[in-house]
Amino acid sequence: MSNELVLATNNLPISSGSLDQFIQNAQAFPMLSAEEEREYGYRLSEHGDLEAAQKLIMSHLRFVIRIARGYQGYGLPMADLVQEGNVGLMKAVKRFSPDHNVRLVSFAVHWIRAEIHEYVLKNWRIVKIATTKAQRKLFFNLRSSKKRLGWFSQEEVEGVAKDLGVKPETVLEMESRLSNYDMAFDATSDDDDDALIAPSSYIASPTHDPAQQLESTDWQQQRNDALAESLQTLDERSRDIIMSRWMDEESKATLHELAAKYGVSAERIRQLEKNAMKKVRVYLEA
Repeated sequence: MSNELVLATNNLPISSGSLDQFIQNAQAFPMLSAEEEREYGYRLSEHGDLEAAQKLIMSHLRFVIRIARGYQGYGLPMADLVQEGNVGLMKAVKRFSPDHNVRLVSFAVHWIRAEIHEYVLKNWRIVKIATTKAQRKLFFNLRSSKKRLGWFSQEEVEGVAKDLGVKPETVLEMESRLSNYDMAFDATSDDDDDALIAPSSYIASPTHDPAQQLESTDWQQQRNDALAESLQTLDERSRDIIMSRWMDEESKATLHELAAKYGVSAERIRQLEKNAMKKVRVYLEA
């Protein structure tokens, strides 16, 4: 029924692109009494009445706006915060049952905040700042727990850790993350100072330099070509000995195997190999 619920509420005023108009329209929807809320709740849960779902959602849009305003300090678009809150409200309405004996506003607040929290965590910084449950809790409580600007004292760190049920080390780590800021990898201006602090100026990796990679590839190709040419200077038997002993990756021949092949002693094969390797080395060094 989730897809049907989305379709039934896809005419929310925020789709017009005007936040001010959305807020005005949201305030215009009347609040529901407890009896009306129970009636619409039963119509939705027992009969899948999408009109009842729409009534429940529209009457609580002003509540979504009120919650979203509490997250404006994160520098994210208010319209996006409200839209995420609307998603949470729709999820709450889908799961709401009057048998819980609670008002929808009390039930929905957790879903609304959860969607907004997820949006803030994903978009506040380029790099995700909170990944564990403890870090997520700290992210939304740390700034409100600060009594002054600047770094925490040890007493304040221990107090916050106790209040939030986390380790002091976790508080210090999150405080450090919140104090940092995003930086472009490359300098964004011609200012020499910006160029010096940009990560591209001190995190360069020579192993990924395209020029060096091309040079290395060309050098290796030249060595392979030179080796192929040096083998052509050998007689057929010596060339076969070198190829069988050193260039057959699957099964390298032994001295005795080659001795049996050419009807000579293993010592003679070793001498031929040694002389051939010497000729190849001289050619490569020339």
